[in-house]
Amino acid sequence: MATSQKSKSQDLLVSVAESIGSTLGAIAAKADAAKDAIVGGTDTAVKEVKREATKLVRKGKSTVAKARRSKPARKARSSARSARVNARKVARKAVTKAKKVARKAKKATSSKASRRRAKR
Repeated sequence: MATSQKSKSQDLLVSVAESIGSTLGAIAAKADAAKDAIVGGTDTAVKEVKREATKLVRKGKSTVAKARRSKPARKARSSARSARVNARKVARKAVTKAKKVARKAKKATSSKASRRRAKR
């Protein structure tokens, strides 16, 4: 075999090896990028969902705060408060009246009993 032919075949082999190496490198890079995209994609999605959930919670809290401060809510609270106060007053009056009636009844029965004893 001649030297020129040897160097040509060697050059061809080197060229083929470089081409194969380059192709393998490209495939490995694409596989790595695909893996990162898949794994990174879930991380990104999770972060995005968390961010949206936080925004939603924040918005809900601000809406509740606004609703608390609204005129109808304040009116409802004040009317509920006054209704509660009135209910307590009525209950207190009823209890006082019941105690009064019980005291009178006890007095009446005890005085009758004492009169009976006195007659004997």
